[in-house]
Amino acid sequence: MKNILVGTSSWADRALVESGLFYPPSVKRGDARLRYYATQFPVVEVDSLYYGIPTARNAILWAERTPQAFVFDAKAFRLFTQHPTSPQALPEDIRVALGPVAKSLYYEDVPPELLTELWQRFRAALEPLRLLGKLGAVLFQFPPWFMYRPSNLEHILQCAKLLPGYQLAVEFRHQSWFTEKHREHVLLFEREHRLAHVAADEPQGFAGSVPPVWEATCQELAVVRLHGRHRETWDKKGLASSGERFQYLYSEPELVELAEPVRRLAAKVSQVHVFFNNNYSNYAQRNAADFRRLTQL
Repeated sequence: MKNILVGTSSWADRALVESGLFYPPSVKRGDARLRYYATQFPVVEVDSLYYGIPTARNAILWAERTPQAFVFDAKAFRLFTQHPTSPQALPEDIRVALGPVAKSLYYEDVPPELLTELWQRFRAALEPLRLLGKLGAVLFQFPPWFMYRPSNLEHILQCAKLLPGYQLAVEFRHQSWFTEKHREHVLLFEREHRLAHVAADEPQGFAGSVPPVWEATCQELAVVRLHGRHRETWDKKGLASSGERFQYLYSEPELVELAEPVRRLAAKVSQVHVFFNNNYSNYAQRNAADFRRLTQL
């Protein structure tokens, strides 16, 4: 099925580069890595936007280094998804305007005029990709403490209003969103506002575990994110790197199992974007290559 685009959640993850198992020895620079990645996969998730807002120049360079049909999905800046954000992640002039801050910031800590400026810069950073037709979705991955409540639904709507003309994808990480009481209302909310639902595969049985919900909520796109099933480290504190949390290589039978619901989604939407986020060594790239083969059979 040609409308299933499979890739990974980064092309420059440190664990991947240091493994020496994906990029040829001659591929050493960042620009060369993206060019090589784009010969192997048709889509990638830009996770660096979660950590800071780049300039539009970055997006222009990404577009120049990839084929015309290559697609980028962009992860939303962490402040916008209500994650704690270090002042150092903000542009220097915004930090100066804020004044001394002794702790991490949350969305509600930032004055409205500065939030408006941050959203404007975030849009500007993505605009070259959108204008060139290379931007897929802007992924809003909300934290495990972002629970189902009217105020959080309103926050999602506000994010959508601040990104007019962009396709948003939403990933929830608290069980309350898909309890029997709320599931249908949440899916209806996504459909009414043309938000692409994210089906996630991850270890189950934890407070922050959400079962995979294989639903299409807009005609244009469905997103699947595969985090691995490493139960031992999924909820563990004090890990040296995210790679320890996602240290999981899907087996062939597990990939076959996952391919079927992905095909069902592909029959309902224009495109399905599948991202392997098991970013330990080259695990994500190995699994993504195998999954591409399975879904094209």
